[in-house]
Amino acid sequence: MRVIRNTALLLLSLVFLFSAFGLSKQAKSGDFCSEEMATLGGIHTSHGSENSDEIHSLAKFAVDEHNKKENAMIELARVVKAQEQTVAGKLHHLTLEVIDAGKKKIYEAKVWVKPWLHFKELQEFKHVEDVPTFTSSDLGVKQEEQTSGLKSVPVHDPVVEEAAEHAIKTIQQRSNSLLPYELQEIVHANAEVADDSTKIHLVLKTSRGGKEEKFKVQVHHNNEGAFHLNHMEPDN
Repeated sequence: MRVIRNTALLLLSLVFLFSAFGLSKQAKSGDFCSEEMATLGGIHTSHGSENSDEIHSLAKFAVDEHNKKENAMIELARVVKAQEQTVAGKLHHLTLEVIDAGKKKIYEAKVWVKPWLHFKELQEFKHVEDVPTFTSSDLGVKQEEQTSGLKSVPVHDPVVEEAAEHAIKTIQQRSNSLLPYELQEIVHANAEVADDSTKIHLVLKTSRGGKEEKFKVQVHHNNEGAFHLNHMEPDN
């Protein structure tokens, strides 16, 4: 009986020991996850460009999550820089330009992604700096040249691209068509500086349901950074 009792006590001791070891290991595993995120891989430029669908989707996710948590209403303008870090999955480091109450601001976001688990989480979203207020020189239009009227400006200028995107979005909102307009090309861009705003004249090539359409638009961009589509007509 004594042997059986001793054996039973030994077995119970072993069970207790292994249980304690398992809990300790599990706790350390949790600590390792956070350490792994911080130390496993170095940060490097993302394989996809800032304009890729994947990066844009992650940027929009970051903004949407921030808006939900903070009850905010900021809007994604563009991805300035995209980097990634190999952790238990990938940690994406994004530098974003957003519109907050009509003003441009720069934020840095970190999004943790584990594709095989369909897991995506916003780790950080912090304000870095405000973008300087738009001036006439941003489009290469000098104040002393205002009397000369319209001046040709680069079609790839960020302000021009934002004006074009705003125009397409507004055209879609005013359209009764279920087919979305897609911007194919900014064909030409002119700008004219007024006292408190810049008038941006664009010729846009769009497509809708496989059909190509061109528009002449005039977008006003005020000193607070807001855009307004003032005029639109088909360019036949």
